[in-house]
Order: sequence, then C-alpha cells, then structure tokens
Amino acid sequence: MMKRGFKIVSSKIDQNLHLPQRQTTSAAGYDFEASEDFVLPSIWKGNFLKALWQLHQQKKLTDEEFKAADDCLKPYLVPTGIKAYMQADEFLLLANRSSGPFKRRLILPNGIGIVDADYYDNDSNEGEIFFQLINYGLRDYHIKKGERIGQGIFMPYLIADDEQQPTVKRSGGFGSTKE
Repeated sequence: MMKRGFKIVSSKIDQNLHLPQRQTTSAAGYDFEASEDFVLPSIWKGNFLKALWQLHQQKKLTDEEFKAADDCLKPYLVPTGIKAYMQADEFLLLANRSSGPFKRRLILPNGIGIVDADYYDNDSNEGEIFFQLINYGLRDYHIKKGERIGQGIFMPYLIADDEQQPTVKRSGGFGSTKE
C-alpha cells in the first residue's frame, strides 16, 4: 500500500513533466516545477500605482477605481500538472522556495498553501496542484516550463478531542471549501 507521493494528472501525462523531488538528503520540501510557460505580471502596473498616487495626494477614489487597483493585486494560479496522494490524517504544505522572494520577487500571498488529502482525484480538476503566486517585482516575471516555483512538505495533523466529525465530502477542486 502506498502512503504518500505524487502523480501527473491525466490531462498532462504526455507533457514530459517531472515529479517533485527533494534536492538534498536532508531537505524537507519537494520542489515543484511549472507545467507550462507562464507570465506573472508585476503588481506595480497601471491601476494599482495610479490608485496609490491618488491616495498619496489625498484624492478620493471611486469604488470602480478601488476595484481596478485591487484586481492588480490578485494572485495567479501557476499550474504544476501534479497531484499528491497521502494518508487521511496528513496534508501537503505548499511553501515558497527561498529563491522565490529573494531572487525573483515571487511570493505565496497567503504565506503557505494547504492541500488536503481529499483534494486528490477530485471531480473538478483531478487534484492538480497550483501555486498561488504574486510578483512584487517591478517587471513581469516569465516562468519557464520546468522552473522550480515552490515546495511541498508532507505533514501530519491532529484533531480536537470533542470534534463533531464533518460529514461533507469534497466535491470541487481549488478553493472549494465553503466559507
């Protein structure tokens, strides 16, 4: 019985992708690669900078101007073509590689990502893992297919003693948990 690992999603099986790997014997994280070329736009473009300038000059912004500026800050989902299987009491923690922010100005806006065990083989996207990234550099960043974009670390988790066990089964993919 296999406990945890990675597979390529069926829609990308013939695209010459690499399964995530640890780079050294003591590395905790498995490096994930982008499954395709991807352009991450800089947040410092257009409407965001214009709105900052107007706020700096103490001018009022309309709701439309706030929304246009806010849209520049949205993260992009960079595909990996990889899915992860694991035990029911484990999750895959997605994190920056140290070179992401330091050399390339790329960050996960929520600090980490969580891939639950029941994300694997879900109906909407087969459990493909995406890295949610923001480019805070001044220029657009061109990610090349095969470039390492983040790392995943398998982790166990604990549950509370008196937890009422959830009965809802996952039906969707990325961001499908109801708020």
